[in-house]
Amino acid sequence: MKTMSNDGNFDRQQPVAKQLLYVVLGTLAILSVPLIAMQFSSDVDWDGLDFAIIGVLLMSIGSIYVFTSRLVRTRQQRIILGFGLAFVLFLCWAELAVGVFGSPFAGS
Repeated sequence: MKTMSNDGNFDRQQPVAKQLLYVVLGTLAILSVPLIAMQFSSDVDWDGLDFAIIGVLLMSIGSIYVFTSRLVRTRQQRIILGFGLAFVLFLCWAELAVGVFGSPFAGS
């Protein structure tokens, strides 16, 4: 039975492989949304490169969270780390989608 210690950590952490499997499954779930939307609407027009780029971005951010969350001690630090990485993900996604900052990799 898993018991929580005073600092919010479980006594036995999940193996990294299991956490990375969750990252892969979450990435596939997120990528299924535009894939399904493309079947019903012409407003969503992704090609294979779009799926590959966003897939790599999601997998990278998720993997970074898995590995760096093991280095921080408290639940509050993991929450801050998660929000920080989610913010980076959002900025990258927005830049790739509409070119908010006008960087060269956004096609601007």
